[in-house]
Amino acid sequence: MYVCVCKAVTEKHIDEAVRKGLSTLRHLRDELGVTSECGRCANCARDCLRAALVTPTATRSDGPLLQAA
Repeated sequence: MYVCVCKAVTEKHIDEAVRKGLSTLRHLRDELGVTSECGRCANCARDCLRAALVTPTATRSDGPLLQAA
């Protein structure tokens, strides 16, 4: 699903960013551009970020459970 239409960012992009160590909405804005145009994606991007932070990385790739910040 697209999270940010302005920058063509999907949930998968956010999951990948979390796997790389990003953990805040500001990190996502700096790296992916979410919320940097119209801002309508902020709530959805935040929800996707939270979900990615609490999803075990073993189901996405490998590694231990990430804790939500």
